[in-house]
Amino acid sequence: MSDEKIKNETGVAGTTETEAAKAESKDRETEPIIRIRDLCFEYTDKKSRFGALDHIDLDVEKGEFVCILGASGCGKSTLLNVLAGLYKPGSGKVLVNGKKITGPGPDRAVVFQHYSLFPWLTCKGNVLFGLKSGKGKHKYSGKERKEKAMEYLKNVNLEQAADKYPDQLSGGMKQRVAVARALALESDILLMDEPFGAIDPRLRLELQELISALSVEKQKTVIFVTHDIDEAILLADRIVVMEPAKIRSVEEISFPHPRKRADLIRNGEYEKLRLKLTSAFYDQLQDSIGGEVVL
Repeated sequence: MSDEKIKNETGVAGTTETEAAKAESKDRETEPIIRIRDLCFEYTDKKSRFGALDHIDLDVEKGEFVCILGASGCGKSTLLNVLAGLYKPGSGKVLVNGKKITGPGPDRAVVFQHYSLFPWLTCKGNVLFGLKSGKGKHKYSGKERKEKAMEYLKNVNLEQAADKYPDQLSGGMKQRVAVARALALESDILLMDEPFGAIDPRLRLELQELISALSVEKQKTVIFVTHDIDEAILLADRIVVMEPAKIRSVEEISFPHPRKRADLIRNGEYEKLRLKLTSAFYDQLQDSIGGEVVL
């Protein structure tokens, strides 16, 4: 085939169809793992409509940890539920790996605020559920599944509680089992909806540092919903600050991983960032309630 013919067919002199296909594949690989464009969502009933998301645009890169920060009712959990495939967008598009989300899928694991464990299964049984369902990337034998379940429990420091049932566990232990079960699904994306909100401060800090380390170790892309500014700074590569139905601002977090709260609070840049986020957070809260917020 002449260079001229190749140029006519592909638009690039000296480029074959195979090379063009490879270039297209490479372009897809460089696309963000999550792409949201002009997303709108409304809650409706027979008498009224409520716009929860209004023309949202957001890209998330592979391996990135993004915190969605905002007050109650701003739409952050709605956005997470759309990404999980639990809610269908009213308009706009939501893509994962270049494909439209049509419902829940094995490429996305979800950890909710409430533990959602199966009470009739042990800790190991709950983690095995994801592996037995066959939704992970790999097919394991029965022996391999048990070994993997114990590996994930060890990741969250719960191998000694493998044979205990959920009603024998503390709140922090239950949430660690939920995290282990989500990791066992071997999904590329981890969606977390205020998972540590109901846990006491000491355990919450332990779990925050644990999930930060695991997300790096397991190379997960994480979307983490929170209303806690300090939690967002500790965990995130980027913080998306939401006001009702919209994205107010996006902040890059440059502190290196792994992060420890004790180290951050001694950093002068941490306090500057915290004040900036506090101002944005409470300004939008003041706007939403139509009055002054006193800190």
